[in-house]
Amino acid sequence: MKQPQTLKEAIEFFSNPDASFEYVVNLRWNDGAVTCPHCHSEFVSLVKTRRIWNCLKCKKQFSIKTGTIFQDSPIALDKWLCAMWLIANAKNGISSCEIARAIGVTQKTAWFMAHRIRLALNIEASEQLAGEVEADETYIGGKAENMHKAKRERVIRGRGAVGKTAVFGILERKGKLRTKVIQDTSSETLQREIVKNVSAGATIYTDAHRSYENLDPAFVHEVIDHAVAYVNGRIHTNSIENFWSLLKRGLRGTYIHVDVEHLFRYLDEQTFRYDHRKENDATRFVKAVSNIVDKNITYSKLTRQTIYKQLHLPM
Repeated sequence: MKQPQTLKEAIEFFSNPDASFEYVVNLRWNDGAVTCPHCHSEFVSLVKTRRIWNCLKCKKQFSIKTGTIFQDSPIALDKWLCAMWLIANAKNGISSCEIARAIGVTQKTAWFMAHRIRLALNIEASEQLAGEVEADETYIGGKAENMHKAKRERVIRGRGAVGKTAVFGILERKGKLRTKVIQDTSSETLQREIVKNVSAGATIYTDAHRSYENLDPAFVHEVIDHAVAYVNGRIHTNSIENFWSLLKRGLRGTYIHVDVEHLFRYLDEQTFRYDHRKENDATRFVKAVSNIVDKNITYSKLTRQTIYKQLHLPM
C-alpha cells in the first residue's frame, strides 16, 4: 500500500477518491477481509459504483464510514484525511479556522471534524507505566488580566487556581504519558490515579505537594522541593512540566479559548502527539487513521453540557 510521506504527497494522493477509499479500507480491515459492522459477517458484496457493501447475512448496507468517526458525514474522505494529517502532526495544534481555510469547509464544520478526530487520537492504554515515573498536577484556565473584573477579583483573593480546571499527568521517562481532567487535587484523587496507572515497584518522582505524602509503600517515592531546587540528580519533574508548558502554549496561542467540557479532548490530542513524538508524520498519521473504528460522536452530543455535571465544575 502506497504511503504518502509529506503533507504535499498526502494532498495529491488523497485527491483521488479511489485511492482514499482503498487506503482506508486497507487500514480498517488490515487482514483484507471486509466484515459487516452490523453483524460482523464476512459474506459481503461490494457495489463498486457507489463504494458501498451489501451484507448477505443481515441484508444491511454499509460504507467505509459506517461505525467510524466519519459516520453520517457528507464530507469526502480526501478532506477528512487531510484534516487528520494536519491535527496528528501539528506540534502546537491547529485551530478550526486554519483547518477550515486549508480544506475548504466552514469553521463550524472544521470544529466538529477536529473533535471527531481527537476522539480517534484517544488510544486506550493497555499496560501500566513502570520504571521511573513523574507525576504532577497543573491548572488550566484564562489569565487574570483577561477575565471580567468581578471574576478577576475572586481569583486574586484565592490561591490562583480559582476558576481554573485541574489536570493530572503521569509520565514514564522514555515511555508513555497519561493525562486526565480531575475534579480536585486532593491526596485521594491524585494517589488513586497513580495506583491505577503505575505498576508496583516503580519509582515515583513528584514535587513537594502535600497530596503526594504517604504514597502507597508499593512505590519508591522521591520528592523534589521546588523551593530549594528543581533538580537533584535524577529526582525532578522537568519532563512532565515541559509537557504542561507545551500544552498551555498550544491552548493559549493556537486555540485561544477552550471550554472546560472539551478540555479532555485537547489533552488526548496533545498526549497522542507526545507519545509518538519520535516518529515521522506518516507513521503518526497511520496510527491515527487505524483508530477510527467504533468511535463516533454526534454534534448534539458534542455540544451538550454534560461534562460540567459529571465533574461538578462551574458553568
